[in-house]
Amino acid sequence: MSAVAGLLVVVLVWGFNFSVSKWALGQFPPLAFTAIRFALAAVLLAMALRWMEGPLVLPPGSLRRLALLGLIGNTGYQLMFISGLARTTATNSALVLASMPVMVAGLGALSRTEHLDRRSRTALLVAFLGVVLVIVHQGVRFSAATLGGDLLSLGAVLCWATFTLGVRRLHTPLSPLAITAWTLILGTPLLLVAGAPQLLTMDWSRVTWLGWTGLVYSSALSLVVAYILWNRSVRQVGTNRTAIFACLTPIVATAAAALLLGERPGLVQVLGGAMVLGGVLLTVGRR
Repeated sequence: MSAVAGLLVVVLVWGFNFSVSKWALGQFPPLAFTAIRFALAAVLLAMALRWMEGPLVLPPGSLRRLALLGLIGNTGYQLMFISGLARTTATNSALVLASMPVMVAGLGALSRTEHLDRRSRTALLVAFLGVVLVIVHQGVRFSAATLGGDLLSLGAVLCWATFTLGVRRLHTPLSPLAITAWTLILGTPLLLVAGAPQLLTMDWSRVTWLGWTGLVYSSALSLVVAYILWNRSVRQVGTNRTAIFACLTPIVATAAAALLLGERPGLVQVLGGAMVLGGVLLTVGRR
């Protein structure tokens, strides 16, 4: 599978994950849901890595770097995202998270990890404005009441951008599967600690097959499959060309909500989606 095809799979999985997770979060407390999905994903990744690459042994000197990336890209990102979402509106959160490709490009340029040429800048700007158009059309309300959540959401973006650039700069013989597995496994313990109070007090009898289906989807596909493909693309084509595909996720999420939840996008959202697609096609066509 090519890097572009893999990223399209990531976009589809993450786009549908919003609606699927909404089913599950109606039955699981948020921190408990996060703890279980990461624990399940860690087990699946460890099994896959053991089956495909043999004993779970790290190259000398790589543990500290992988643990740091795991804490940033998994523990930090998830805790800030969930805590931020609880303190602000979903629309505000989506708009802040839409800045991720811009954040990746900016940090990459500052750290000289990636060069942002004119075509890339144009593609990034068009795609980002398309996402903003889609989200703002739903109504954004920044205020003192949402400031804490908005800042936490921005912190989540910074964590994911730092993680993405860290994977790019990771000089190791490890495969994308191994990098994904180890960073997720090493980032899971603190998520289990954070989710423990809710895990101990939640009513397990309320969880239906729909809730369990959402949990399995958000673990096996959204974390395991999508993370592997994302990290593989970062290593193969770089951070900027990978990150811009994240602009497609809100578009797919809107389509998924229409299909699964009965929500209908308007003309402005369709126009924004076309702009995002144009920006992504610009960067895909780069040689």
